[in-house]
Amino acid sequence: MGKGLFAALGILLIVGLVAFWFLGAVISFNNTAVRMENGIKAQYDQNKNNYTNYFNKLKEAAQIPTMYVDDMKKLWDGVMAGRYGKEGSKAMFQWIQERNPKVDSSLYRKIQDIIEAGRNSFEADQKMLIDKKREYENLLGVFPNSFLAGFLGFPKINLADYAIVTSEETEETFKTKKSKPIKLRE
Repeated sequence: MGKGLFAALGILLIVGLVAFWFLGAVISFNNTAVRMENGIKAQYDQNKNNYTNYFNKLKEAAQIPTMYVDDMKKLWDGVMAGRYGKEGSKAMFQWIQERNPKVDSSLYRKIQDIIEAGRNSFEADQKMLIDKKREYENLLGVFPNSFLAGFLGFPKINLADYAIVTSEETEETFKTKKSKPIKLRE
């Protein structure tokens, strides 16, 4: 074997290694991008799941004070009718010390706790979605990934479809760049 054959085999080996490395880089990038897109979609679904769960808990808990008041009214009406009769007391003087039932304020505190916990949990999920999108956009934006992303057709999802949930007040504030004081009572 001559020096020319060794040189040709060496060049072929180097070209093969570079091609193998490039193919490995493309496959690795593709797999990372697919995992990140799937993570964004899954986090978005988790945000919807959390939001739905939060509002269902809130709606269910908000029914309890109304049920409590209705039950107390029935009980109170029964107590008063039993104590004084259907027509009420006809006595000129009554020496009765009454103990009236009270509405339990802990029911309202429980609703407040559900609101606060639900909002905090939803905020954490929103932060996670923002972070996943940031990481993915960074992956797609840096060289040589930006070249590979275009070559492989990434992003394959529309990132705008996975925006966080905000409020009309927030959108207006960021649009006008002016914040208004919060009105606790109208």
